[in-house]
Amino acid sequence: MREEESSIKTSKPAFLSSSRPEADLLRLGISGDWRADGKLPSVEEVQQILSSKPPVTRVMFDVTGLGEWDSGFLVFLAKILDACHRRGNRVDQSGLPEGVRKLLDLASPQNQRKGVTREGARSSFLVRVADATLNMITGIREMLAFLGEATVAFLQMLRGNARFRRTDLITTIQETGAQALPIVSLISVLVGIILAFVAAIQLKLFGAQIYVANVVGIGMVRVMGAVMTGIIMAGRTGAAFAAQLGTMQVNEEIDALETLGFSAAEFLVLPRMLALMLMMPLLCIYSDFMGVLGGMIVGVGMLDIGIVEYYQQTKAALNLTHFWVGLFHSFVFGVLVAISGCMRGMQCERSASAVGDAATSAVVTSIVSIVVATAIITFSCQVLGI
Repeated sequence: MREEESSIKTSKPAFLSSSRPEADLLRLGISGDWRADGKLPSVEEVQQILSSKPPVTRVMFDVTGLGEWDSGFLVFLAKILDACHRRGNRVDQSGLPEGVRKLLDLASPQNQRKGVTREGARSSFLVRVADATLNMITGIREMLAFLGEATVAFLQMLRGNARFRRTDLITTIQETGAQALPIVSLISVLVGIILAFVAAIQLKLFGAQIYVANVVGIGMVRVMGAVMTGIIMAGRTGAAFAAQLGTMQVNEEIDALETLGFSAAEFLVLPRMLALMLMMPLLCIYSDFMGVLGGMIVGVGMLDIGIVEYYQQTKAALNLTHFWVGLFHSFVFGVLVAISGCMRGMQCERSASAVGDAATSAVVTSIVSIVVATAIITFSCQVLGI
């Protein structure tokens, strides 16, 4: 009880003073104990001083007599900084304690997640265009740097010098292969059914329902099987890769690996990339079979085509060229999904919300890459006559 009485007696009230050493300079003197449970000076006093004449362009702090402080002091300073920011005043924070400066820096809008800005602080159109251009250039540089690291890691693997755990590769193969079969089966069968329905609407007009087998077979084996598998893996596996590596980035596990002398590209990226490169062609073959099965369900069940007849028509329509083109699609998609997911995970910032942003960005990047790659491969095949 005596200790509490002595602390109350020695507590000094918060006091704020102002002076003008120069015409455009405002010095705020802060002394006493600044606690949230005590009576603190009003920010309006400082705002009135900032509005007085001659106008103030610079603000500095003198905390020589500052005692104890808590969040109340930080809130007071944050309001002053906000008022100075709106007026365009320069603020010299060198006079504040180091701990206060660090906390104010963490609370600044620059260190908050993207999209959170101060009320009314909207940049001009040209500034936004410049920021977007610089961000795009930075993103391209980071992507090229990551591709270079992944390529070097792959070459090291070919030389037998890559350092990664084989158990990680086996586990990733299981996660990206066997565990993906149910969703690949469902989507592929549905896509085959949809293609059969779409083809049947037009072919019925000419009494050529048998050619539904051609449309479904060529469409699934050549393009759609690989594309749908790639999109499924982008949403399922690419996002998982980004979330896993992003969480490791937040927990500073990747920094620990690099401190121990391990290459993050070899230890983390290479097993995931190899797993998708190996499993995507196999999943594509499985997707092709399930898509043809879906088309057969419609052809046999609704178009009165015999099972043997449908099988023979599909066999006659397909050839090895369609098969190899589809496998090439799937191999490219596997590389794109793995690189997109790992790259976004490695670029993740150190916050919980950034992990979700990384997963979302990985899915978007993967799907866009798949669509662009499909267009390029299809055009190339058309030019080469394949």
